Parts: sequence; structure tokens; C-alpha cells
Amino acid sequence: MAHKSVEAPYSGFGRRSTAEDVTAGLDLRGKTILLTGCTSGIGLETMKTLAKCGGHVIGVGRTQKKADMAWRSVSDSNMEGYVTPIGCELEDFGAVVDLAEKVRAMNMPIDTLICNAGILGRPKLEIIKGIEKQFAVNHLSHFILINQLLDQVKLSPQGRVIIVASDAHKNTPMGGIDFSNLSGGNGYSALKFYGQSKLANILTARKLAQHLSGTEATANALHPGFVRTNIFHNLPTFLNGPLKLLARPFMKSLSVGAATTCYLATSPKLVQISGQYFSNCNMANPSALGRNDALAQRLWETSENLVSDYLR
Repeated sequence: MAHKSVEAPYSGFGRRSTAEDVTAGLDLRGKTILLTGCTSGIGLETMKTLAKCGGHVIGVGRTQKKADMAWRSVSDSNMEGYVTPIGCELEDFGAVVDLAEKVRAMNMPIDTLICNAGILGRPKLEIIKGIEKQFAVNHLSHFILINQLLDQVKLSPQGRVIIVASDAHKNTPMGGIDFSNLSGGNGYSALKFYGQSKLANILTARKLAQHLSGTEATANALHPGFVRTNIFHNLPTFLNGPLKLLARPFMKSLSVGAATTCYLATSPKLVQISGQYFSNCNMANPSALGRNDALAQRLWETSENLVSDYLR
């Protein structure tokens, strides 16, 4: 069984490295990668890169039409692998279960499960099954998917779960996660609730790594950086325009933004690395709350209770 080391070795890559840089020379033929949020931004770039390296990418989009369009947009003669597009609305927990059933029916290991899809900055409070929408989509939908497909990940010789989080996890309510207000009904701030969902991503990877101890599978989280994507379109107009204008000189291209995800998905250096947080293709320190095992345990138990009807 794999022994999970504490420190990842220096990758040799950094803040300007691209997805192509970190996967150069790698052969992913025979590998299956499931990726949520494949239709735009770093998700689309990740799918293109991994498929070009020979991987079989199960690309998940909000609808079958959008997933098909993404598949066609990356398909060309240079692709060594292939894409299986699947539609799944992550807001619908039942649809997440259906997605997992479709994947299990393929009867193959999942070498890498990349939880990439996410939403940011809902200007008005929206609630799904009694839970604020960002927490439901960014955290709970992926929590269901991970638990539904964990056996398939374990079937891989070295399965990996990768969760795209954010340094925005440092912008959270007192205590990190306000378990008494997961609905947002007792006060709502779009950016704080986004940060709370991203903290949940990091804590999930940390707790999952403990569950996977003694197996060959690993779990890690990452910060992709400030990337030029459409994730900001839900912010209020008075924030959206000025924020993008001020940030543009510091924003990463899509290929640079996808680099850390692709590195975690493919690097032979990370076989024994689990429960860590990465940025710019190297280990980074999350907030103290992101390293809080008691908080991770409480989140895991709370999440299980919230979505118990959708777990295996």
C-alpha cells in the first residue's frame, strides 16, 4: 500500500507554466479521467490537454448539448485520446447519482476524478434543498459524486481525486463554515459564501485523504489562480467590471490556469502525496482553518447528513 509523504517534491514548474508544459512527454493512453465543468474555462482547457495526451476524458457539462459542443471544440487530428461527453446538472443531486450510475455502467476504473465545476458570486440568495446554492453546487454535489465513484477510483492502480478550490477560502465567516446558517437565511454575502464553499473543498480533500490512507488512491485540492474565465459573470455589475479591469494584468491565461490541475492529474512525482493543497504546481499552505482536522470531520459528518439520500 502507498505511504503518503507529507511534503511533495518541487515540481520544476511555477506560476507561468502552462498545461502543455506540465504534461509534456506524458502518455495517458489507458487512463480514464472524469472531469466536471468541462464546457468552458480551465475545465475545457484541462479536457483538451488530457485528451491530447492520450487520456479518455469523461467530460461533464450542465447539459448534454453543452457537453457535446465542448467535445467537438477540442476534437482534432492532434488528439491521441478521446472524450465521452455527458450532461449533468449539478444543482440536481439526483442527476449526480444518475451520472455516477452511467459511469459505473462503463465498468472501468476512474484513474482521476477532477471536481472542477463551480459557481461564484450569486448576487441574490438562491437555495437548493434548503442549502445556499454555492455551497450546494461547489461542495455538496461533488461530495455526492466522490462518494458515489470512490470504488471506481480505488480500482485504478493509483487513483486520484482532485478538487479545484481557491484561495478565496480565506474569506469565510467566523469559524470558517457557519453550520448554523448553511441556508443563508440568517444573513448572506455572495463572496463569503463562495469562500465557505471553497474551504469545504479543501477540507473534503483533507478528510478524504484520511479515508484513503492504506490504499493506493490519493486526494488533493488546488488553487488555480486568478484566471480569465466567465466565472465572474454572476457578480453584481458594479463589482464585475471594475474587478476584471483592475485584475486583468494579473490574471492567468486558461492554459496557465489549468496547469496545476493537469499537474496533479498526471505527475508521477505525486503518487504518494495526499491531503495537500497546491498552487502554481507546487504545495502551498491553506489557511489555518483549511488545516483544521476537527472542522474537516464536522464538515464530513454534516455533509453526509445533508445528502444521505444520495449516497451509496
